Amino acid sequence: MLITINKLFFSLLLVMSLMACANQAVNTQRYTLPETFQSSEQASTPDAQVLVIGSISLAEFLDSERIALQMDDITLHQANEHLWAENLGQQIRRGLRSRLSQQLPELLVVSDSRGLKQTAWNLQLDIEQFHGHFTGKAVTSGQWRLQDSKGNMLLISPFTIETPLASDGYPALVRALGSNLDKLAEKLAAEITNL
Repeated sequence: MLITINKLFFSLLLVMSLMACANQAVNTQRYTLPETFQSSEQASTPDAQVLVIGSISLAEFLDSERIALQMDDITLHQANEHLWAENLGQQIRRGLRSRLSQQLPELLVVSDSRGLKQTAWNLQLDIEQFHGHFTGKAVTSGQWRLQDSKGNMLLISPFTIETPLASDGYPALVRALGSNLDKLAEKLAAEITNL
C-alpha cells in the first residue's frame, strides 16, 4: 500500500512539474538582417560581366539558427530565445547580392549563373566571425576570394569589420551586423572596381 501511495505521489509530482513547464511562456524572437533599398533592377546585356555570389561558408558555431555572442576572451554563447529567421548564410548571400548590385551597376550580380551566356566571376566567402562582442560591438571577419570563369584566382583578401552597437539588445546587434555587411560590400566593390 505504501509503495502504491509513493508511486501515486511521484506520478502526481511529475504531472505537476510538466504542467508548470508547459505554462512557462517562451518569448522567442526571430531576426533578419536589414535589407537595402534597391533603386533599380539590373538587366542583363550580352556583354555584361557577371558576378556570381557563390558559396558562403560559416564557422561551425555560426551555422545555427541561434545568434552568437562572445561573452569574454574565450567564451561563446548561443542565444536560446533570439534566433535567425532563416539560414544565416542565405541572408548574407542575399544581402551581398543586393548591396553589390547597387554599388557595381556595370556588373550583373546574381546568386546563380545557370542559363546565362556570359562568363562569370565567382565570389566566395569564409565567415569566421559574425556575432556580438563583449566590448559592445558587432564583429564580422573572414576571407573572400574572387575567381574568374576558369577558376583562376583574381583576388583574395582577409577582412575584419567592427561596428559599435547603438544600444543594448539583440535588435541593435542585428542592425550593427547589417552595417558590417554594408561595409563589407563597400570594400568588395572597391576591390572589384580596381580590376
